[in-house]
Amino acid sequence: MIFSSITLRRAVMASVATFGIVGGTAVYTATSQTAVTLSGAGATFPAPLYQRYFAQFSQKNPNIRVNYQPVGSGAGIRQMIAGTVQFAGSDVAMKDNEVGQVGRGVVFVPTAGGPVAVAYNLPGVNNLKLSRQALPAIFSGKITKWNDPAIAAANAGVNLPNLPIRLAVRADSSGTSFIFSNHLSTIDPYFRGRVTASTTPNWPGNPVRGQGNPGVAQSVKNTRGAVGYVEFAYAKNAGLQTAQLQNKTGAYIAPSLQAANQALSSVDFNADFRINFSEIGDPPAGYPISGVTWLMFYKQYPQPGQADAVKKLVQWVMTDGQQINDDLNYTRIPAPIANRVIQAVNSSVK
Repeated sequence: MIFSSITLRRAVMASVATFGIVGGTAVYTATSQTAVTLSGAGATFPAPLYQRYFAQFSQKNPNIRVNYQPVGSGAGIRQMIAGTVQFAGSDVAMKDNEVGQVGRGVVFVPTAGGPVAVAYNLPGVNNLKLSRQALPAIFSGKITKWNDPAIAAANAGVNLPNLPIRLAVRADSSGTSFIFSNHLSTIDPYFRGRVTASTTPNWPGNPVRGQGNPGVAQSVKNTRGAVGYVEFAYAKNAGLQTAQLQNKTGAYIAPSLQAANQALSSVDFNADFRINFSEIGDPPAGYPISGVTWLMFYKQYPQPGQADAVKKLVQWVMTDGQQINDDLNYTRIPAPIANRVIQAVNSSVK
């Protein structure tokens, strides 16, 4: 039998796994006639981790295609409510009123935790320390110069410049913004009353705004005198200086996996695997600004094969996938919690 070049090309495309970046979206897939697609969107905080998850998961399950768009937690939740995705990612698990808008139900899957770093751009200033008084004062607009006495007090011998502070913040609705502002609201009444703990805080003045964690990291890198908040992996990848923050014990702690694990060790997950954010607003030890991130799936999937694909994905993420977390500076979900998550998804997703 003689095949035309078009027929041969189609045959090859039907059996070969592919990887690509489409419109900024990581796509890991193996195309076949029985392929199942799961499309998600949401938090940028865990995007480097999810890219690795989905790449390795696809190798084990070549008939399942997983797309994830890192567009921010708020946008992911909106798409989940609208039903335009099969799952969403968020650093703030959906609230009860949001869940109530989803007729197909929602199941929460905590995947990782990690530190939110305070990155800054001050050439010649290394190992900057920011106290519990100075940090919220900076982000509420009370401190506007880098050589302010409140900053200098914790940085003896450091030549702090007489330079205006430029805040670098998120332009989108962001779970990272919530984790950061939740801590500052917990430790400082002035910040709480004026800026608030929110996915879209009321930042003072005219801050530099960036889209997602990558946008804020780039804003800090490009702006002399800037200070902003980003998930630690983004700060490391961008080569940014990060501040040591004063925790509840009074110690100054640099962002790290070990310090985030210590901060999150006392967090209790609720029966539905959400958490009480007051517990991590000011942890008793470790790095003081650390958070948890979730994948959120529907309980009902009308398309054939999608429910089974979700169960396979969650099973892998909560077992083999957790081995990846350490490599990328994310905390793991404790094994007992992970096992309960798998059971909950297997029993509730149809």
